[in-house]
Amino acid sequence: MRSSNRSSRRELLRAAGLAAGLAATAKTGARGAEDPPRDPDAVLARLLEGNRRFMAGQTSLLTRRRPQDFASLAEGQAPSAVIVACADSRVAPELIFDQGIGDLFVVRVAGNIVTGAGPVVKGSVEYAVAELGCRLIMVVGHSQCGAVKAAMAHIDSNDALPGSIGGLVEVIKPAVTAAAGLPGDRLENTIRANVRKCVDTISGLAPILSRAVASGTLKVVGAVYELKSGRVDLLS
Repeated sequence: MRSSNRSSRRELLRAAGLAAGLAATAKTGARGAEDPPRDPDAVLARLLEGNRRFMAGQTSLLTRRRPQDFASLAEGQAPSAVIVACADSRVAPELIFDQGIGDLFVVRVAGNIVTGAGPVVKGSVEYAVAELGCRLIMVVGHSQCGAVKAAMAHIDSNDALPGSIGGLVEVIKPAVTAAAGLPGDRLENTIRANVRKCVDTISGLAPILSRAVASGTLKVVGAVYELKSGRVDLLS
């Protein structure tokens, strides 16, 4: 009888431990169950906090990345921010901002270009704002950007590039010109100038985005991701 009681107590403790573990797991992934913030400043703060976790190696691995999170979003989405980023294989917005499935509406294209990118890129950004309710757009450039390097090299050598690469580089050339003569590293200055140019383009897209920016319901910011450190720095 005593042995039976001890077994019952052990089973009870195991059950309690399992319940505590499940509760802790649920708490870890609770951010995914919350409604995404809609205030642009709150969304921006959330992204920067996620980047700090990423840099520190303290990412929330269970945050909106489990099979059930994918299933729960199968019928719709409500991302909190639009990220216009470079298609570079080393730049993954969901990872560098420690966000999960459904948190970000990501538009990626070489050189994170918007000007000259046509209705496919511009329309994608407008869709996220007009139809999905995003109130923050962040253009994310990155260190050692190959597209920017190609634009600089093309200007220096005045050569012809094959296929559509030349057209892509042409879009970035104004940023090369804007950064010419600035103190500091030429590549870094050009990368930043390119991001600022994209921010200006997005902010002025009429009628959807320009009106939202003017009314204060939409915020557009630029940033640069440092590949070595993992840090995302906002541009003033």
